Amino acid sequence: MRNYDIVIAGAGSVGVPLAYYCAGKGFKVAVVEKEASWGRGQNRAAIGGIRATHSDPAKIRVCRESIEIVSKLGEEHGLDVEWRQGGYLFVAYDEERERAFRKLLEIQKRAGLDIDWVSPGRVAELSPGINMEGLRGGTFSPGDGYASPLQTATAFHRLALEAGVDFFFGENVTGLEMRNGRVESLATDKDRYSAPLFVNSGGADAADLAALAGAELPIHPDCHEAGVTEPVERFMEPMVVDIRSDAESGNYYFYQCATGQVVFCITPKPQIWGKDKDSTSGFLPLCVRRMLELYPRLRNLKVRRTWRGMYPMTPDGFPIVGYPREAENFLQTVGMCGQGFMLGPGLGRILAECLSSGGSAAKPEGGTEYGFVFEELAPYRKFEGMELLK
Repeated sequence: MRNYDIVIAGAGSVGVPLAYYCAGKGFKVAVVEKEASWGRGQNRAAIGGIRATHSDPAKIRVCRESIEIVSKLGEEHGLDVEWRQGGYLFVAYDEERERAFRKLLEIQKRAGLDIDWVSPGRVAELSPGINMEGLRGGTFSPGDGYASPLQTATAFHRLALEAGVDFFFGENVTGLEMRNGRVESLATDKDRYSAPLFVNSGGADAADLAALAGAELPIHPDCHEAGVTEPVERFMEPMVVDIRSDAESGNYYFYQCATGQVVFCITPKPQIWGKDKDSTSGFLPLCVRRMLELYPRLRNLKVRRTWRGMYPMTPDGFPIVGYPREAENFLQTVGMCGQGFMLGPGLGRILAECLSSGGSAAKPEGGTEYGFVFEELAPYRKFEGMELLK
């Protein structure tokens, strides 16, 4: 039996930053991961966007924290993660979208987000060559940005190692020993781990891990594909997002990363449930068609590769953060809905602060100000509606 203060299941977008920040608070931390190294689950399928532009105060707060953290990794730790603060641009081509965006601005500004409505002319300045026909404007948040998921994950893994975190790779969680509503130990196919606190950061496997404690979580992975072009001379800064849908797809988004490639993704319609990581023949024609309708100047770019990953979805598009009734010491940091990369650093630092301030199932925020985050992302909320900017 290996003994720790905190045992985290999952070395991905949430688990690795959380381990680092918990170790920084003096906790003895272990991370157990079934893959051969960190960030090999859904983290490596992320396209790299980090935005605080959400429709919910809790996610806005967490992602503002993430932006602050990632933007300073180079300055504070000398770690290059290809961070670029290009902003996020949500475009509107119809009255319905404009009305929704303008109404949402009120919530976003109250939450402290630096965002405003911009004219069609300003949209064209930010994204030269965008289709101007019918363009009504959009919302632009200059503080948002993007970074390399692989380099960011590696940066946090390095920081976690330096902070004293123990990583155990290639170990599958096989069971949890329960006693009086608490997890006593976690078993893998290689070892056993005991701790006062266990954390589920299992990504697409989160519901299966929670079920080992008898907890049922409404998390179901769906499949998304992404792609990247060859690098070209810089011609745009923001991540461009079009939330309109058609018969075959929902929203889509793309940006030019720090090294010149254009990275892109689209939401399939209907959703494709499951854990299949094989790329499909239908993704590229669908995504290219919609991107060229919006941004014709992309037509001559050569696509270098495509890939597929999973969004661990909840019914309302918001994560689940908190403790299940079945296991009062089994913290759930799950259901990131494809946004684990942008939520992970901020959530890790916030949770470490809460845990070091006496956070528990009875009062997750401990002695901190973060009660509203746990309230809005609680495991037993009503799961009504869907986040507008999902």
